[in-house]
Amino acid sequence: MLKKLVGVTSALALTFGLAACGSDQAGSTSDSVGDQVDYKIVGIDPGAGIMNLTINEVLPEYGLDDWSVVEGSGAAMAAALKKAYDKEEPIIITGWSPHWKFASYDLKYLEDPKGVYGGAEDVNTIVRQGLSDDHPDAYKLLDQFNWEPEHIETVMNLIQEGSEPAEAAAQWVSDNADLVSAWTEGVNEVDGDEIKLLYVAWDDVIASTHVVEQALESVGYDVNLIQVDAGPMWAGVADGSGDAMVGAWLPTTHADYYAEYEGKFEDLGANLTGTKLGLVVPAYMDIDSIEDLNE
Repeated sequence: MLKKLVGVTSALALTFGLAACGSDQAGSTSDSVGDQVDYKIVGIDPGAGIMNLTINEVLPEYGLDDWSVVEGSGAAMAAALKKAYDKEEPIIITGWSPHWKFASYDLKYLEDPKGVYGGAEDVNTIVRQGLSDDHPDAYKLLDQFNWEPEHIETVMNLIQEGSEPAEAAAQWVSDNADLVSAWTEGVNEVDGDEIKLLYVAWDDVIASTHVVEQALESVGYDVNLIQVDAGPMWAGVADGSGDAMVGAWLPTTHADYYAEYEGKFEDLGANLTGTKLGLVVPAYMDIDSIEDLNE
């Protein structure tokens, strides 16, 4: 029987619980990996595609009937990872890249020999229907927005090191004027037209959304950033209450939302390629594959 999702309400509760159940050092060979982490994988938001994929496909496909996925948030996951890593304790998290954690810690993806997590995903720009008519220059900029994982990771690292998202984005835009000019090529100046960008509180989406905000403001737009969960983000663009989002992970993570609202939005395609999803552990853990969780 598949274990039910385990819920927590705060990073404090999550990290406290994991400290209690993960007291064995990573190098211990007296217990299985499952025993060391109490058969728990630390997850993020319950609506995230990686959560649904891990719970509904990865666990049953690999026969991990005794395992459960801890529901929380990206911040709670990061706090739990830091707490375990600082003590060299075992921990398994749902992970994705690009993400600042790979620059801050020595981590590795567990091999997925069954290919359940699939290949690399793209991050797409999704806009409401009619945006090209109502705000053609914003539409053009959003359509031309495209960058690489190393670009977004630079912004994410600046934020992680203490910069405010807007400050980090402004610094990156200043340092990468040539790339930003490619996004604004052929875009006319406007006079304070409002654009609403919806985003989820994931580190990569926070970074990308604030960078796009800076680019839009550079040509005269008044940008309103609205932080919501993944479901309301898609619903908002679909019903027109939001103009755009630049953090749609496809084809896996946001597959359910894409299918639910298909025909009610316009997909401008990938703004970033080369992402990855999977289960992640510190490099000091003596485990290499998801299949090893059954041992």
